[in-house]
This record gives sequence, structure tokens and C-alpha cells, in this order.
Amino acid sequence: MKNQLKTVLLLGALSVGLIALGGVLAPSYLFLFVVLALAMNLGAYFFSDRIVLRLSRARELPREEAPWLHAMVEELAARAEIPKPRVFSIPDDQPNAFATGRDPSRGVVAVTEGIVRLLDRRELRGVIAHEIAHIKNRDILLSTIAAALASIITYGAHAVGLSGLLGGNREGEGEGSGFSGLLFALLAPLGATLVQLGISRSREFLADETGAKLAADPEALASALLKLEAAAHVVPSEAAPATASLYIVSPFAGGGTILRWFSTHPPVEARVARLRRLISPRYFDQRPSWRRGTLAQGWGL
Repeated sequence: MKNQLKTVLLLGALSVGLIALGGVLAPSYLFLFVVLALAMNLGAYFFSDRIVLRLSRARELPREEAPWLHAMVEELAARAEIPKPRVFSIPDDQPNAFATGRDPSRGVVAVTEGIVRLLDRRELRGVIAHEIAHIKNRDILLSTIAAALASIITYGAHAVGLSGLLGGNREGEGEGSGFSGLLFALLAPLGATLVQLGISRSREFLADETGAKLAADPEALASALLKLEAAAHVVPSEAAPATASLYIVSPFAGGGTILRWFSTHPPVEARVARLRRLISPRYFDQRPSWRRGTLAQGWGL
């Protein structure tokens, strides 16, 4: 509930930024950039799954090639009460995974060849549960809305800056007005980007929690995240930068505190700490029986 409220507040902040933009920018300019941004993001929304899968060089994995993986996806999708997502394989040695699809009926779970080799099946089950949680929570829809609002603010702010540089002041406007417009053009895109990244990080925390409950095994996902984060530092990724935000851990590891502000993912140590707070004493008594589903009873699933 806390992460859902945070997401609503962050979306509200983007909307406020859009209203502020309308107050600075002439209505004729605003309409042009709103239409442009909406057209771009609607296209991305309807075709994002195909675009992302093509960029990742992913191929659909036939059931006969990995029946156990399909069975795992099917079981967790049933727990989440969504249709079974399609399963794709990505030819990348770096262990990672992502989900795409604008709604549960079009869901896709994609795993790299590296993740299947690195993780044991219990840990991979935790990762799959996380990705199915993204589909269940309709995170693709939310990220598209956030991207649309952030894009409108960014394009509009650029128009304000261009107008100021070209001497767009009218009668009754002082020099301070032009300076304010340029300042807005610099700060608005930065603020919109930070809010958009905040939404992405909030949805990752929520997917961790939802996925841990679906799998009834928080420690499996925590262990997987630690392995994936360590591997991201030593195994180069072939992922396209445009798809980085979709993966369960950032495929481009590294960077200090400043770069973390602009990261689409929360720090792994924070995610692991939250997951381990979900573990009940009952978990340690029943852990060996996770394959038989008794852990799910402890979560009321």
C-alpha cells in the first residue's frame, strides 16, 4: 500500500509539472508538444513488447525445450490469477530477466541464457515470480503513463528554452521573464526525469513484495538478486540501453551516489533487506518443502 500511494503521489507530481508548463508556455505550443508526446508514447504502449523483444534478440522458447520452465511460469501465473505469459529466451551471457506486455493477456517473461545457468531452480522461481508480479500489477501501463507525462514536460520545456533564446519575450514581459523561462527549461526535464525514475523504483519494490508472496519464498528472490547484482559487475551485457529499466537488475552496474539518483532500480541491498523482513519464522521450519507448495499456506495463497 505504501509503494502504491508513493506511485500515485509521483504521478500527481508529474501532472502538477505539466500544469506548471502550461502556465509558462503559450497554449499553441503546448498543444503541439502534447500531441507529439502522446503519439510517441501511444505507439510505444501498443508496440512496446515487440520493440523490446526485437531489441533484445529474444526468441520464443518452445515448451519442449524447457518444460520445467514453462511449468514454473504456469504455476506462478495461476497463483497470480493471470493468463500464462509467453516465455522467451535472450542470447545474453549476463544473468537477467524482464517482463513486458501492456496487460496480463499479452504478458511476456523473458530470461537470458546466463540466468538459467547461474541460478538454481528455487532462485529462478523467485525471479519469475517477480516478473509475473510486474505483469499482474500492470507496471507496463504505469511506466507508459509516467513516460508520456515526463516527455510532454521535457518537450515543452525545450520549447520554452528555445523561445527564450530566440528572444520570444512579448510586450509587458521583462528580462526576468526570459531568464525564468530558460531556468524552467533546464530544471523541468531534470525534475520530470527524477520523478519518472522514482516511479520505476517504487514499482520494483512493489514487484519484489508481490513476487515474494506469490512464490511464498522471499529468501529465494533475495538470494537471486545478490547473485545477479554480483554477476552484472563481471559479465558484460548485450542489452540495449533503452531496455535497461525493464530488467530485474540493471544490466549496466556501477556508479556512485550521484548516478544512483538516476538509476531505474533501487539499490539491491535495500531490496534484499525488505525481502528478508517478509520472512516469517514459519518459513525456516518449512523451507525444504517449498516444492510441495506448503509455504504458500503461510501466505494465505
